Amino acid sequence: MRPSATSKRNQTFVVSLLVLCATLSIATTVGIVTILLTESYGFFSRIDLSDFLLGTEWTIGRSKNEADYKYGIWPLILGTLRITLIAMAISIPLGLTTAVYLSEYAPRWIRAILKPVLEILAGMPTVVLGYFAVVVITPTLLEPLGFKPYNAMAAGIAVGILCLPLVSSLAEDALQAVPRSLREAVYGLGGTRFDSVVKVVIPAAMSGIVSAFLLAFARAIGETMIVALAAGSIPTFTMDPRGPSQTMTGFIVEVFQSEDVIPGTIAYYSIYAVALTLFLLTFITTLIGQFVRRRYREAYE
Repeated sequence: MRPSATSKRNQTFVVSLLVLCATLSIATTVGIVTILLTESYGFFSRIDLSDFLLGTEWTIGRSKNEADYKYGIWPLILGTLRITLIAMAISIPLGLTTAVYLSEYAPRWIRAILKPVLEILAGMPTVVLGYFAVVVITPTLLEPLGFKPYNAMAAGIAVGILCLPLVSSLAEDALQAVPRSLREAVYGLGGTRFDSVVKVVIPAAMSGIVSAFLLAFARAIGETMIVALAAGSIPTFTMDPRGPSQTMTGFIVEVFQSEDVIPGTIAYYSIYAVALTLFLLTFITTLIGQFVRRRYREAYE
């Protein structure tokens, strides 16, 4: 039976709409990268690239005199990595174990309770978690452990709480997608449920689990509000979590909102230079993640 003219028109319309959406997505990405490259040129054309890549001091935004500026990006990179790694150290193990429990061990009534709780936590405003870090986490760390009033650990813990439901939800979806027949094959060979989870289910779902980790990593890198409230917004060349820290996103927001930053100045162009660095860091992480996913991807029929 040949399709009618109306069906052909509808199909053409749907295909054209899909092509338009894909083109807009690609064009938006290309536009963002183009703006970052062109605006960053105003920064890199005025400074020595080696100072930017190898320097250990970053004072833009700390002083109004451009002669006093230090352009080393590493304090911002280390500040970003410090908080992100703390967040990943919390969200990845807790999120994965929660996903395994919900997928393989939890009774239905417990799963019916925990899933909505995780979804509520995932939708919590970041300013609430930032306030929680300041009034609850930071006082807990101050006296017994000698942390400073603003520190990377408190911000990292709060960001880890933010990423926890993302990791657990996506990892559970990946575990649930593993065919039931693989679990039954392990039981048929005399294996336990633990053997099934460790030796079959998790390796089979590794591609989706890695995707969950990457999304959480990107979410942690891009977090701003929690860091602005709890970390102190002071760039420091250290990985010590007890002191203040400033991330790349925190610097962008701080300088962008400053009344002293005038378009055309080094401080203004530094926003785009830091944003470009952040984009490259995220891009490299994504490439590594794609390699890992391809490495562990398996086909199941």
